[in-house]
Amino acid sequence: MSASPRPLHLSVALEHPRPAARADRPDRTDRYDAAHFVRLARLAERGVLDFVTLGDSLTRPGLDALAVLARVAPETERIGLVPAVTTTHTEPFHVSTAVSTLDWVSRGRAGWQAAVSTTEAEAALFGRRAAEPPAAAWREAGEAADVAARLWDSWEDGAEIRDRATGRFVDRDRLHYVDFAGTHFSVRGPSTVPRPPQGHPVTVVDATGETAGAERAVREVAAAYADVALVRAADPQTAGAVRAELRELARAHGRDPGQLVVLASLPVELHCSGDAVGLAELLGDWYADGAADGFHLRFADPGRDLALLVDGTVPVLQHRCLLRRFYPGATLREHLGLPRPANRYALAREAS
Repeated sequence: MSASPRPLHLSVALEHPRPAARADRPDRTDRYDAAHFVRLARLAERGVLDFVTLGDSLTRPGLDALAVLARVAPETERIGLVPAVTTTHTEPFHVSTAVSTLDWVSRGRAGWQAAVSTTEAEAALFGRRAAEPPAAAWREAGEAADVAARLWDSWEDGAEIRDRATGRFVDRDRLHYVDFAGTHFSVRGPSTVPRPPQGHPVTVVDATGETAGAERAVREVAAAYADVALVRAADPQTAGAVRAELRELARAHGRDPGQLVVLASLPVELHCSGDAVGLAELLGDWYADGAADGFHLRFADPGRDLALLVDGTVPVLQHRCLLRRFYPGATLREHLGLPRPANRYALAREAS
């Protein structure tokens, strides 16, 4: 078979989709063990996967996803790291600095998956306001993504001088106030963290998530701000239709639709190596049908299923020339074939 001109992208979720704990089924403790996630991320890296995601919420027990992947970063070399970050009840300034720090710690391998909070129980943890309807929460998430990108640009490349002789740490002409005033918040800036290695860490949005009543709002956010959109679908026709819709929406927002990577997000359970081979056939068929640019796999048991994927599914995809055998670069954007964004303030200064 001839080599594919565009290898598919492959990523996995590291969290275990556990039901509520019961007396006869005690809660597993690996959610409190960062070393567990280090092992899984290293395994995914051995399979040359693009990135791993780690879910989170304001009420679910367990470690903070962003902090866990910051722990994973120095123990890995190439795999992209994408924690879920809730934008509701949090400040976009803090979101942007935390994700920027992860990009620095990982040397350019960070992303973040925007998430929202819509329950009164979660709102009560903060006591600042009542829960918002899902569509409103996602519109706020869109503003947060917009502000984060502006804050990442608030330091131009080369703004750090670090000249001991003159005592100058930064070039103030290359620092910028973002002066954002939106519906949900106002942010002046600049950031307290220099521009990340990738310029902008990769923004991921689940465009067909489980937030009922917000489908249109979620897809608008994905089309306007996401670098990667996840699409949950039961068949390739549905996935392909959503992919086409997202790309048209991206075009309507003035974006190059080719710069939006759309991944089909599929639940997966493997019991044996035969299932792993069958999964490779399934992914190859969906990809050939144009359903997606690649896949995001949500395992029933990551500790078991990821090993079967890496040792069974990945070699078959590589043999079919559908999956690369080595990383093409060092950053997550390079893995995904996405350019490093130009700095909006530097462009404006050069144009003036």
